[in-house]
Amino acid sequence: MKEDSKGNGMDELIRSVVKKQEGAGNGTKEALPQRKHAKDADLQEILKKKKANVFIVGCGGAGNNTISRLMQVGIEGAKTIAINTDAQDLLYTDADEKILIGKEITEGLGAGANPKVGEAAAKESKDELKTVIDGADLVFITCGLGGGTGTGSAPVVAEVSRKENSLTVAIVTLPFHMEGSHRMANARMGLEKLEELVDTLIVIPNEKLIEIVPDVSINTAFKVADEILVNAVKGITELITKPGLINLDFADVKAIMGNGGVAMVGMGESDTENRGYEAVHKALTNPLLDMDIEGATGALINVTGGADLTLKEAKEIVTSVTSQLAPDAKVIWGAMIHRELGDMIRVLLIVTGVKNYTVGIPPASGEKVPELKDGIEKDLGIEFI
Repeated sequence: MKEDSKGNGMDELIRSVVKKQEGAGNGTKEALPQRKHAKDADLQEILKKKKANVFIVGCGGAGNNTISRLMQVGIEGAKTIAINTDAQDLLYTDADEKILIGKEITEGLGAGANPKVGEAAAKESKDELKTVIDGADLVFITCGLGGGTGTGSAPVVAEVSRKENSLTVAIVTLPFHMEGSHRMANARMGLEKLEELVDTLIVIPNEKLIEIVPDVSINTAFKVADEILVNAVKGITELITKPGLINLDFADVKAIMGNGGVAMVGMGESDTENRGYEAVHKALTNPLLDMDIEGATGALINVTGGADLTLKEAKEIVTSVTSQLAPDAKVIWGAMIHRELGDMIRVLLIVTGVKNYTVGIPPASGEKVPELKDGIEKDLGIEFI
């Protein structure tokens, strides 16, 4: 009889908790009514100071596109900064802050696809860059490598950020192979410089877009790459700035991405019967992020789902990732409830310290693909140089 009574009591407790949870809001921690305490003001001040300052710097045309898109979709708790040598491009960029770099060198007319000009322009405006980045805890630098302004200025921004003791993460795209050896050489040079200067370098090879979206226009393919980049920046930022069911904070992100080396960001979602497994599988096998995570040293995992997201599902997702990492890898994970997702589970995965990877840059003597080149020029109305 005692055992039955215990069982009934436990069942009642579970039912009570489930009922309360179903009536809750968005799945974040509930602010319970409480008495005022003499220390509350001090605690609030400490929390205010503890809030991480996240800055996102878009360098050049591609980086500015990312900044505008982030402003369009909305990003919570981050400051956006657009820098460019092209005054017209900067004029039409939506950002919290704008800097026209290298006014004396380029007169606002761009870098002419020359990274040395982009680098000189950034160095000319170094004091202004230092002022606008001052106070940042985390700086994201985003650009498309291969051109002049982004390739040349991003390493200068990284150098300024690191000297300010900010956690510095670069998320960059690489050009299509058919864009030619000149742009590939530029991209290779920019990549090598960034890898030496940033804490974590996330690489998105555009060439892999051909595998993902082979039958769409090139213009759409570029937008796909941009959207993945936007989701990566937004996803990592809001891990810190938005409350979650299981919280992650800046210290968590710093533990994984500080000196993280080359990293992979994967995203996947599913609403099927095996949604947890399928979502993490998609995140791990995303062909745009062409890296082998075996032996990686760290992972930051964020699991987002509707009101029915279970702890078991989240744990299975985390286990799927950790089983592929080094035994001593640092793993931190969080979970958030977004009721609008319904039956969908979404996984954001950042794996750092990736040892075995390719970045989609062919050898310097790699052949062009004229058919694809012609298609891109026709779709975008441009001519590659």
